[in-house]
Amino acid sequence: MEISSNQTLIYSNFTSRSLVSTNYAFNLNSPPVLCQRRRKLAVVKASVAAVEKKVALVRIGTRGSPLALAQAYETRDKLMASSSELAEEGAIEIVIIKTTGDKILSQPLADIGGKGLFTKEIDEALLNSEIDIAVHSMKDVPTYLPEKTILPCNLPREDVRDAFLSLNATSLADLPAGSVVGTASLRRKSQLLHRYPSLSVLENFRGNVQTRLKKLNDGVVNATLLALAGLKRLNMTEHVSSVLPIDDMLPAVAQGAIGIACRSDDDTMANYIAKLNHEETRLAVACERAFLLTLDGSCRTPIAGYACKDEDGNCLFRGLVASPDGTKVLETSRKGLYTYEDMILMGKDAGEELLSRAGPGFFDS
Repeated sequence: MEISSNQTLIYSNFTSRSLVSTNYAFNLNSPPVLCQRRRKLAVVKASVAAVEKKVALVRIGTRGSPLALAQAYETRDKLMASSSELAEEGAIEIVIIKTTGDKILSQPLADIGGKGLFTKEIDEALLNSEIDIAVHSMKDVPTYLPEKTILPCNLPREDVRDAFLSLNATSLADLPAGSVVGTASLRRKSQLLHRYPSLSVLENFRGNVQTRLKKLNDGVVNATLLALAGLKRLNMTEHVSSVLPIDDMLPAVAQGAIGIACRSDDDTMANYIAKLNHEETRLAVACERAFLLTLDGSCRTPIAGYACKDEDGNCLFRGLVASPDGTKVLETSRKGLYTYEDMILMGKDAGEELLSRAGPGFFDS
């Protein structure tokens, strides 16, 4: 039987690697058997890749700002240290979720729906099982939680005080009359104007820490106030001119605290994050949030509250409400046992007192 040159070359593909390349040089079609072998090899490689890709045991949902990511990384590191299986490579995945509050920066929070805008999309991802746990700044978390979610864990609290930042002054008292201080917080604005009525406030001074620092450096304002906790977590305390005493600027409810939420029916995640809980912080935050809930506080309401453990191991709570222009400020305090039940009662009682003292129309100034 006579064999053509083409047939010889194709046949040789099964015996000589050098002739396989020759086959392609002459644009000859590979034989069916060889194509099948290549397809099988590709399938095997894809299967191996699929096996090698580790499925995360914990998916952490977070906003994408540098501070939010720092808090997510802190949570990840604590999870890795507390559970050996989570220390393996690929066991924890961080999922960035953009919230409405991150997208709309041109309007005050109160005008676009309040603080829940920094948590709503993350909560939805949690309920839809797109993430396993959610990491929040507790001062952004509304006093209600979505159904089928729990928030049983608070990490150890950072410094609760506010920081003063300025390029040419060391404190609020050093600012000349008419100086402009940038802040989107009604709590800061009202307390600032109450003590320093000669200063002006640029409202809706929003954006992440880096954005606000740029505005300060660009001369948009003469000074600004930021949570010291965030600057510490970002290792950016070199920008701080001074730290405001709590007596001068009572912090926001839950300032400096990180909260971790999961689905209420997910015992595995609940057990993981239970190992991270700092009970002293959790109780303090619960007391402050009970105060806020009683006042029905929102971003339209200047409210401050702070619970801490005193030298005797008791709870000392201080609460404040103010008119938006700072002309009226009401304060109260409570002291009692550092237990959940007692601290919830203290927060509620303090809130009821200030509601009664403020009367209708107080927050309309």
